Amino acid sequence: MKRARPTPPPATPTTSRSSPIPPLPTPPQPRHSSKKHQKIIFKPTNWAPVNLTQSELSLPLTFPTGQTFRWKQTGPLQYTGSLGRHLISLKHHQNGDVYYQIHHSPSQSAAKSALLSFLNTNISLTEMWHGFAAADSRFAELAQHFKGARVLRQDPLECLIQFLCSSNNNISRITKMVDFVSSLGDHLGNVEGFEFHAFPSLERLALVTEQQLREAGFGYRAKYVTGTVNALQSKPEGGVKWLESLRKLQLQMVIDSLCTLPGIGLKVASCIALFSLDQHHAIPVDTHVWRIATTHLVPELAGASLTPKLCGRVADAFVTKYGKYAGWAQTLLFIAELPSQKALLPSVTVNEKKSSKKRGSKAQREAVLPKLVPP
Repeated sequence: MKRARPTPPPATPTTSRSSPIPPLPTPPQPRHSSKKHQKIIFKPTNWAPVNLTQSELSLPLTFPTGQTFRWKQTGPLQYTGSLGRHLISLKHHQNGDVYYQIHHSPSQSAAKSALLSFLNTNISLTEMWHGFAAADSRFAELAQHFKGARVLRQDPLECLIQFLCSSNNNISRITKMVDFVSSLGDHLGNVEGFEFHAFPSLERLALVTEQQLREAGFGYRAKYVTGTVNALQSKPEGGVKWLESLRKLQLQMVIDSLCTLPGIGLKVASCIALFSLDQHHAIPVDTHVWRIATTHLVPELAGASLTPKLCGRVADAFVTKYGKYAGWAQTLLFIAELPSQKALLPSVTVNEKKSSKKRGSKAQREAVLPKLVPP
């Protein structure tokens, strides 16, 4: 993958390979509405409760933290995006509760249903985190500062294409690439200066050539996007149905299936599995997660080179520690490592984490080492 980890302006986060990346040619820009789109402009007026408190869903800790690159911040504590043909905004009320506004939809009831599914509202984050906190005092401390960091349930095709764009990339560049792909879908409207589109269908994506993507700045990722689209189209039951069918399989089968597609390795497959395929214990292992694991879960691996086999040991350690929703725990721990989010932590917490790497005794390290599931 890279779950590219966002930081608010001015800093632009990068992936684990931080070598300079040339500027991406600018695709359709979200902040400027074109003349042909100006007639479809929405200004939120009526808001309805989602029935989620800020402890269950924090928009700033969920949307700009690398799960999705299609939702835009359209106001203070407000984010807007499309779910199928539904254009929806979410925002925090003054008391912290989350409200939603449907700007465009063929069906209001279908839009709300899609939103509740997308937000995984059938899962109680508060209840889950109580269990995590009981098992891990460090999680309990961090959870006080990052309440509401939720895992989304995205459309599998949309999630897959986004994470193909994320390979060895930074947030700004990924967002431009995803904006380019999104602009190929049907236009839904304009909210606060941003243009929004339905994500293009697999058939529409198949019309885009590798050369067109390269000219749009996708680089080597262009061949992976076109190759994956072609591979999905060749599925007897159809690529979209094939992706949705992965939700019913065991995690390892999901990972193996996704890895047959061009450009998808273990990290990208794990991201897609966690963020769209109901694989709640999937653990995307990148350099951030590796650092977390070797500091707090498997310290005996510190200094080793990250290999697919060791990725498996890290994933097993998370599952042993946190159980069937280990991917949700890992998401919170990952967010807490982002430079943009560390500012929310008391300085003593940050200093303790830094110093623990240097002075933690062998006994202390072994105390947090879980019993590993065989890789």
